[in-house]
Amino acid sequence: MTPNASSLFTLLTAMLTFLLGGCSATGVLNAVTPSANYTLTANVAYGDQPRHMLDIYTPTATPPAEGWPVVMFIYGGSWNSGELSQYQFVGEAMSARGVLTLVADYRLHPEVRYPDFLHDSAQALAYGLDQAARLGGNPKKVFVMGHSAGGYNAAMLALDARWLSATGHRPKELAGWMGLAGPYDFYPITNPDAKPVFFHPNYPPDSQPIAFAQANAPRSFLVAASDDELVNPQRNTVQLAQKLRAVGVPVTLKLYPRASHTTLIGAFAWPLRWIAPVLDDVQAFITATPPAQSGG
Repeated sequence: MTPNASSLFTLLTAMLTFLLGGCSATGVLNAVTPSANYTLTANVAYGDQPRHMLDIYTPTATPPAEGWPVVMFIYGGSWNSGELSQYQFVGEAMSARGVLTLVADYRLHPEVRYPDFLHDSAQALAYGLDQAARLGGNPKKVFVMGHSAGGYNAAMLALDARWLSATGHRPKELAGWMGLAGPYDFYPITNPDAKPVFFHPNYPPDSQPIAFAQANAPRSFLVAASDDELVNPQRNTVQLAQKLRAVGVPVTLKLYPRASHTTLIGAFAWPLRWIAPVLDDVQAFITATPPAQSGG
């Protein structure tokens, strides 16, 4: 097989594997992800539990005078699956666009249930806020971003002050937050994997992000697949955007017609960027968002 044919074969394999949802989908995307755009600092402890680890992707380009914008990314998986090493392609994509990116693990069901994974994500985000300047980042341009279940975690950290307050921080220290196909208003739960996580049918009070759409929320970026069959985009993404806008929060809202729930995050990887311009839109949101007025 010639080099060009081999590259095309690899590209097609990556696309088909991810589109078909194979178990090795993220591994294939990571295998075709370039590594020249970042320096990886792997398995950095942000807490005292085995899954309290994060990877740091530092851009190799010359940093701006004020430091890189910082994004802490929380992956999805119904709060019962996922590993930070699966999301190298997200770290590469963001660092190639000049964003210091942290990808964090957190404890999963059945080891824990709500709200323990929120405490974990808050600790990871607190690490980013505390260490931003030391890592070469801008402590006033820190964002939290999550996909699917990770979008729920990101929303709760950005909108409900309880979680960051437990770490000595506040949501107003964030420049903004990004929710990618997150569930924000999902009771009663129909997904069997998520039911035990939230004690179905005895749901804990004050555990839905939609209840915390308040005027003091950070700038918000909410996107989803138009026809997402796993997390209803109208009930979750669109409704939360409407409620935030109604109280004066600046919101970027986008729905992507070619994406699915899964390929929305896959579109960060270069072989799948034709599916949705989500990476371009995330970068534009980060660039346009002014620094936080608190923190740093």
